[in-house]
Amino acid sequence: MTLPRGAATVVAPSKPRLWQVLGPGLVTGAADDDPSGIATYAQAGAQFGFSLGWTLVLTYPLMVAIQAIAARIGRTTGRGIAGNLREHYPRWLVQGIVGLFFAANVLNIGADLGAMAESTRLLIPLPAGVGVVLFGAVCTAAQVFLQHKRYVAVLKWLTLSLFTYFGTLLTVHIPWAQLGWGLIWPQWSGDADFWLAVVAILGTTISPYLFFWQAAQEVEDTKAEPLREPLIKHPEQAPSALARIRLDTLVGMAVSNLVALAIVITFATTLHTQGVREIGTAAQAAEALRPVVGPWAFGLFALGVVGTGLLSVPVLAGSAAYALGEARRWPVGLSRAPLQAKGFYGAIALATGLGTLANVLSVNPMKALVWAAVLNGIVAVPVMVLLMLLATRRKVMRSFTLSRRLKAFGWAATGVMALAAAVFLASSVLTR
Repeated sequence: MTLPRGAATVVAPSKPRLWQVLGPGLVTGAADDDPSGIATYAQAGAQFGFSLGWTLVLTYPLMVAIQAIAARIGRTTGRGIAGNLREHYPRWLVQGIVGLFFAANVLNIGADLGAMAESTRLLIPLPAGVGVVLFGAVCTAAQVFLQHKRYVAVLKWLTLSLFTYFGTLLTVHIPWAQLGWGLIWPQWSGDADFWLAVVAILGTTISPYLFFWQAAQEVEDTKAEPLREPLIKHPEQAPSALARIRLDTLVGMAVSNLVALAIVITFATTLHTQGVREIGTAAQAAEALRPVVGPWAFGLFALGVVGTGLLSVPVLAGSAAYALGEARRWPVGLSRAPLQAKGFYGAIALATGLGTLANVLSVNPMKALVWAAVLNGIVAVPVMVLLMLLATRRKVMRSFTLSRRLKAFGWAATGVMALAAAVFLASSVLTR
């Protein structure tokens, strides 16, 4: 059939490409592999070889469930986690959780900035103190001064820095049979260090700042996109919105755990086989690789620490600012101009500044990580319980309460984290 002259050609809308669909879930998953997490995975591989591989298989569905629940709360209600908690729970409870959460993020920021500076010093002769201040300033300035859409694009591109760990993995010989067995068959031990490592991996992969960040970014997206509205106001948007969240979270958490597994494998096949069992920081992990895998792979690993730090430090600071601002009813959001949300941007600067100060004052990075882990262990379980209660209440979610399957996985993740936190806190007391 021939169209009449001058008639317009109608082009069917194309489906969005995967890179366009991915957003909050991808960035959240990538930020999970921060320099502190890298040190945890490297230590697990060096100390226990492949015997903890199963933990990363176990955590994947649990991570997907709890992150998807957090995202759904933000997209459905148009409020972040702390904003919803403020509306439905006592002020003292919300303020206490937010206070502990903010402190844990500050300690984690300090440890990450220190690891980034030390890794940089392995590559170029830059004093560690200068590196800490420089990285802290860059992370803060990017959040304050970059327009929201551009900043989100920067964060998405920074997720590609995770591929440096796959590059390092290509330089080692993998005993596939041992790896497969470690992934599918839990190898138990009565050793206290073994269980501390299990708890550390669980606490690193399922962490409160990830909940707050992904929910907040779903809210930001409804502000940035003119056609998007909270689902309780426009339920007709639900099918496409929830499908996008599902895909985004599945991919983001898969990237997170595959990178973690790549790090475990790298150190299991190198340092563990050579009898090296102790690694303090991500920078020490990179340095330990140099004589084993050569300068090229060592350089890739060190660059990966810096790249993931540039991604994770803003997520840590931003999630702390979202939580504090929502709890105190401040205007919040990276889509706002700095003068429109002074308290929010001030909280970002404060969190990053305190983390920087901790390095300047020579706070032991490993002690900072231990305290961050303790605080996260205290905060994670009640936050997850409250998340589950919010997501199953019709008063909050209207017709978008959780399905039975998502509810089951969400409560399973909460139970696993409760057990992990109990073991961690008990072992911390018993080893004093």
